[in-house]
Amino acid sequence: MEDTALAQEIETNLREMNHCWTETWNEPGFRKFIHPQAVAIAPATPGRLEGQDAYVAGWKSFAEAATIHSWKETDHKIQFFAEGRCCVATYFFTIEFTMSGVRQTMKGRDMFFLVREGKKWLVVADQFSPEPCRE
Repeated sequence: MEDTALAQEIETNLREMNHCWTETWNEPGFRKFIHPQAVAIAPATPGRLEGQDAYVAGWKSFAEAATIHSWKETDHKIQFFAEGRCCVATYFFTIEFTMSGVRQTMKGRDMFFLVREGKKWLVVADQFSPEPCRE
């Protein structure tokens, strides 16, 4: 399979994964995209989330505490390494949500490291951050 087709497959997987927490909390659906030894660094969480259970619990906590009004991903970029067995995927996002009675809009960027295990691409590492204000 050529890189363009693989990149499209990974982008589709990321969109499906994000749908599992932005539209309605779907734990089994979300969990199937996450590697058992995944790690995530999130701006509002001290340290790091280590392992699939902690990773899933972090997103579940947000999904249950917030009412998500909209989610948009743009400008996906997929870069392959190790003869196509792993990749770095990045994109920009905008999310509108209400938490504790306050409606918020956050613009940010997400960076994933994924590995191919069999026919599946699994998230091994994730770091997201708000987009810095431009002066």
